[in-house]
Amino acid sequence: MHELGAQWPEQLFDLEIERAKSLLESGSGHFPGFAVKQVDRLSRSWLQRAGNPYLAEIDAMNDRLAAPGVYFLNINYEWGCTSGVSAAAEGGNLLRRVLDWPLDGLGAEIVAARCESAAGHWVNLTWPGFTGSIQGIAAGRFSAAIHQAPMPRRTPIMPLDWVMNRKRVWNSRAIPPAHLLRQVFETCETYADAKRILSETELALPAIFLLSGIESHEGCVIERSPTEAFLRESPAAAANHWQSQSSKASARGQLSHERSAAMLEPQIDSRLENPGHPAFNWLKPPILNDTTRLVMTANAASGELFVQGFEKPTAAGRKNAESDVAVAATAILYLGPDISPEH
Repeated sequence: MHELGAQWPEQLFDLEIERAKSLLESGSGHFPGFAVKQVDRLSRSWLQRAGNPYLAEIDAMNDRLAAPGVYFLNINYEWGCTSGVSAAAEGGNLLRRVLDWPLDGLGAEIVAARCESAAGHWVNLTWPGFTGSIQGIAAGRFSAAIHQAPMPRRTPIMPLDWVMNRKRVWNSRAIPPAHLLRQVFETCETYADAKRILSETELALPAIFLLSGIESHEGCVIERSPTEAFLRESPAAAANHWQSQSSKASARGQLSHERSAAMLEPQIDSRLENPGHPAFNWLKPPILNDTTRLVMTANAASGELFVQGFEKPTAAGRKNAESDVAVAATAILYLGPDISPEH
């Protein structure tokens, strides 16, 4: 884990520049170089027109890297997720989070960054070069995560829908969801403040937020359109389809409905099997699948965070593995109540 200040994106980038290069090479390796440069140029143009508050940070990292991809990384939301919030047996409210993304190296390269902010310290589980937050914990305040929302359906042709939705984002001047969550971690002192900001702030594109506080009842799923919010209170789970609104949309990822249902099955237990290690007994198919890259359990009341990176078997070095789901690529990182590394 890295101890960083308020300018954590650039600090983390400088500390882990080789890791950043590796991730960008992996993410852009499937596309011609000219295409990556063009997408990067368009991404920066949108960030500039939208008045994005973190463009200067992204510019600085791009200048130091001298390779395309940084701008696109910061507006790319092509992932799937499964998460749930519920009262924790040991007190508080528990956030369970799985990030799915078919990008090799994402799980192995995850970094825990302890960041300073006006509202207090918080831990961002992130990657060097990324200026937003898609999951993290602020001990004594709340923990939170983002899911990619389902794709709005406007025509019978999915590729055409994708283009139309991207055009709407291009025309927006609102903030991306990951940048909003960063602002929430940095400025909100309470669960109530975070819930209000995540519900009321206009977004550049739809998103699903999971928020978990320090009281047993403080947990919710916030389904967001760019201008509206639909809330479900704890206990609740979410994947990558709408549950609280009737908008026509296509679920993201694999078996979205089944993943969400599995996260609320009765056998899920938040108690620890061994001191300092989480009982990830809820981590099973379909929640665990071949694109799983990160698993997290966070309790803001106790300040405990458990996280582990995953990769598909070949990427994790298991060339002849029989498993068709991702396997652990890192040890479990445990951060205790004082948010100091223990394991």
